[in-house]
Amino acid sequence: MRNFYADIPDNGAAEQVIELLSRPGLRIERIVSKGHATPAGQWYDQPHSEWVMVVSGAARLRFEDEMKAIEMQAGDTVDIPAHRRHRVEWTDPAGATVWLAVHYGPAIASNGGTADEQR
Repeated sequence: MRNFYADIPDNGAAEQVIELLSRPGLRIERIVSKGHATPAGQWYDQPHSEWVMVVSGAARLRFEDEMKAIEMQAGDTVDIPAHRRHRVEWTDPAGATVWLAVHYGPAIASNGGTADEQR
């Protein structure tokens, strides 16, 4: 992908995850959500850290150890330490929420996956 904004889907069929770059200890993705959320009762528990930015749209991100979700708008960022349980509570159903996700740490394998990813 040469342009970050190319081929953004306009329907809400499935969340789209495109790997932009992968190196040992690093994976960068573009994620497009439209009304998507983590299924009820499910939490992400990743063996690596993840930095995310909402590039466009809006979302709510919640950590298991916090009562209130974080409201995210374009330009907002969050750094998620390894094994900090979190979930996406909501993304805007009226338009695409575009995320830039940077996964980093020794648990990221050189092929872009992780040793124990539970996502």
